[in-house]
Amino acid sequence: MKIFVSLIVGAALALSGGAHAQEKYSLSIATGGTGGVYYPLGGGLANLLSKYVPGMQATAEVTGGSVDNLKLIASGKPYIAFSMADAGQDAYRGEDKFKGNKVPLRTLMILYPNRMHVVSIEGAGVTKMSDLKGKRVSTGSPGSATEVMAFRVIEAAGLDRDRDMTRERLGVAESVNAIKDRKIDAFFWVGGLPTAAVTDLANTPGIKIKMIDHADTVAAMNKKYGPLYIEDVIPKSVYRGMDTDNRQATVWNILVSHEKLSDQTAYNIVKTIFDKRDDLIAVHKEAENFKLENQKAAASPIPFHPGAAKYFAERGVKLK
Repeated sequence: MKIFVSLIVGAALALSGGAHAQEKYSLSIATGGTGGVYYPLGGGLANLLSKYVPGMQATAEVTGGSVDNLKLIASGKPYIAFSMADAGQDAYRGEDKFKGNKVPLRTLMILYPNRMHVVSIEGAGVTKMSDLKGKRVSTGSPGSATEVMAFRVIEAAGLDRDRDMTRERLGVAESVNAIKDRKIDAFFWVGGLPTAAVTDLANTPGIKIKMIDHADTVAAMNKKYGPLYIEDVIPKSVYRGMDTDNRQATVWNILVSHEKLSDQTAYNIVKTIFDKRDDLIAVHKEAENFKLENQKAAASPIPFHPGAAKYFAERGVKLK
């Protein structure tokens, strides 16, 4: 389900620098599917902004994920959005799914590391990346950065996404249902830890989860797409039934806006997130990674918004 229509009250205020801070305006937060981490964190953020930023009414929207979110930013309406850094880079440069359509983005903050999950279950015959050949595989929902990164991991593993597998395009919750019903053999999902839908799969009676190592694809991905990915680990304690730590590829999540978002609005958003970080941690523990020391220009391929940069400068953070 995608919700692209929101009531915009005083849109000019959110996108112009000369507006009066106390006027009422609405801000929409583009998140992701209900089975991931973006959506609950987006809901928590909407509550905080509505409560603590004078005049702001923020709402979180269910979307297909990063690619859809970045297209919503491009609409010029007052949106902020969760995105993976690689999809953000494509939008900012006008590449891949954004070919010929550059999106004038700005980074508000670095959020948390997004871990690629390549998930199967015992009995499906998938224990390594090469086993995906000939299998039924979900590579993520249309409009998601999961799909973007899944294609890159598959390519770096020496597989062809069209010829070597029967490919489905399902969100994480749908992928979990499909693998439970044995309609697919494996799925890709990039998200925070733990992802609720994957936890559900791991806790399902009669099912033993299999997390497929793929950290060895990082070097090839970075060589082709730039230094966006790192070799990382999902500890075996995260999901029930994991026998060993999962060696995988990780990319940063970022919070982005249109370049025309007013400096004061950007400042207020970032300040509220850090002032009320504990409230967001109560929503999802990935908010523990919302740290000043993670705010580095090298972590995002998109320039920081001047309003956000002002806040970080006040906190002694050097973005360069």
